Amino acid sequence: MQEPSRKQRDTAEAPDQAPANDEVTNPAAALAAEGTVAHQAPSEAAPNEAETLSQENADLKDRLLRALAEMENLRRRTEREVADAKAYGVSSFARDMLGVADNLRRALDHLPAEARESGDAAMTSLIEGVEVTERDFLSRLTRHGVKKLEPQGQRFDPNLHEALFEVPDESVPAGTVVQVIESGYTIGDRVLRPAKVGVSKGGPKV
Repeated sequence: MQEPSRKQRDTAEAPDQAPANDEVTNPAAALAAEGTVAHQAPSEAAPNEAETLSQENADLKDRLLRALAEMENLRRRTEREVADAKAYGVSSFARDMLGVADNLRRALDHLPAEARESGDAAMTSLIEGVEVTERDFLSRLTRHGVKKLEPQGQRFDPNLHEALFEVPDESVPAGTVVQVIESGYTIGDRVLRPAKVGVSKGGPKV
């Protein structure tokens, strides 16, 4: 009897060799399953991470806006302080100098009329010199923001004037400045010294 060939023996033995483990029968499916499991965890964590990043971004944006607002407020405050320093830095000095203007005006107001009309060249020159000095002094004050108030005939303003007395006068509306005792001055938008005045009463009210 002829002995079976080697190929026939291998074919006959093949059905008896069953795979030891079912998982290795389909390697591609196993890898696909592992990939599915591997991708499920990041997809679940992604929403939480995105929400955290979004919140951090919002916080940083809020802090940036606050910082910019604070810087803008600081810039405006600094500009205002610098402007005030320029405008009102000489207030104390200017207030002291008002006494000089007062004395020049008093010298002219108390000058006898006879002295003006005497025709004396020396006296005339002296008077003109005092008047020029007063005008020049007031002009220099004006260049530094100091202005003289002219309240005569104006309605009394407690923000600018200080009433010392009332004058019965029915020819003008009540509350009109009819006499200036001491000149007032402003510097910028502020009162450097209020004008001391006499105010009318008895006239029609405005």
